[in-house]
Amino acid sequence: MLTARLYAMQKLPSLLARTLVSGTNGSPLLPDMAEGHLPIHVNNVRSRLRDIVGASTNWRDHVQAMQERKALHTLLAKRQEDLPPRRMKDSYLEVLLPLGSQPEIREKYLNVHNSVRFGRILEDLDSLGVLICYTHTKQEMQPRSPLSIVTALVDKINLCKKVIYPDCDIKFTGNVSWVGKTSMEVKMHMLQLHDGDYSPVLDATFVMVARDPENKRPAFVNPLVPESPEEEEIFKQGELNKLKRIDFSTASLLKMAPTAEERNVIHDIFLNTLDTKTVSFRSRILPPNSVWMEDAKLKGLQICHPQERNIFNRIFGGFLMRKAFELGWATACSYGCSRPFIVSVDDIMFQRPVEVGSLLLLSGQVCYTEKNYIQVRVHSEVYDADTREHHTTNIFHFTFISENEVPRVVPKTYGESMLYLDGKRHFAAIMKEI
Repeated sequence: MLTARLYAMQKLPSLLARTLVSGTNGSPLLPDMAEGHLPIHVNNVRSRLRDIVGASTNWRDHVQAMQERKALHTLLAKRQEDLPPRRMKDSYLEVLLPLGSQPEIREKYLNVHNSVRFGRILEDLDSLGVLICYTHTKQEMQPRSPLSIVTALVDKINLCKKVIYPDCDIKFTGNVSWVGKTSMEVKMHMLQLHDGDYSPVLDATFVMVARDPENKRPAFVNPLVPESPEEEEIFKQGELNKLKRIDFSTASLLKMAPTAEERNVIHDIFLNTLDTKTVSFRSRILPPNSVWMEDAKLKGLQICHPQERNIFNRIFGGFLMRKAFELGWATACSYGCSRPFIVSVDDIMFQRPVEVGSLLLLSGQVCYTEKNYIQVRVHSEVYDADTREHHTTNIFHFTFISENEVPRVVPKTYGESMLYLDGKRHFAAIMKEI
């Protein structure tokens, strides 16, 4: 049975192959960027971050460690102009994940399908993005950084391979590609070793923000100076990405009514689900090969233990992304009744930190489908047992592709219709890029 299933997975529709081999459109690595850089082992990234901020490895010492960081306030720049400018290659880093050459670390990354767990890759990307930003802002005379750098947004992650092999070395590369006053855009690339050469797997764009030593107020970061026409283009793309995010947020369905075209889409869905045998707006029937949206969701709960804390003693953003992805994957898998493959991750906004000890509630919802594609939205919130209040921490958007064509998801209420349109917008934006 298992052999037959594995064989079936290898014979995916050509649509899947075209989508995932179409490549990503991230900026290419500049020719001299990697010169003189030795790769960092993936296991050393978190330890380097702890050294940079002076974080303790013992949970019981975290309060004292955070108190000691208060003294670093005097090292903060009063103006961005007081900080020395940096080049893109100043922040360039390479990180090696030796799954092939060091089999002992392989099991942590292995999934049941004998490929690499994408959730673990999200964790590594998050840690690397922070370390790249600390490299950009490093001051030679300061052993510890006064900045608290955290992930604000995962702008997009686009994949160009459907399978990540568990027995071949992986290399991550990345650098700061754009800088504002207190924020930095980081572009990262993941490559895997095949037949002696590294081939692209994914491109990722993260946005990080710098705050003061107590992680309370914004802090200035070093400006970025492009050195070539290629770097100028990358920097301009960072500006465009910022404007796109503003436009997307402004047009949010939580702020603005749907467009005329979108209203027609929803009304057509409504008409197609009316029971023609009755003259009633409330009598609804499900069209063939369709699933009500209310029946296309999964939920999960995580207790946030100290083991999952970051260097600032809050829950590690990469852990949140991994858990959200795994629930999103399970939601897509149960909906499509087959193994889904991740195509893209986009627009993950970190709205508020998650404290150690929190009860983290996750809700995965299929919000849009088209042919083999499944758009999944995962809502993350913390529950305060003392006040009985819920607070949203993150919204995650994942685009999956299934082995077979999937049923159409159908909204029933107005709220579900807005989720449907939001998923449709995200899907359309992804399709323009791949």
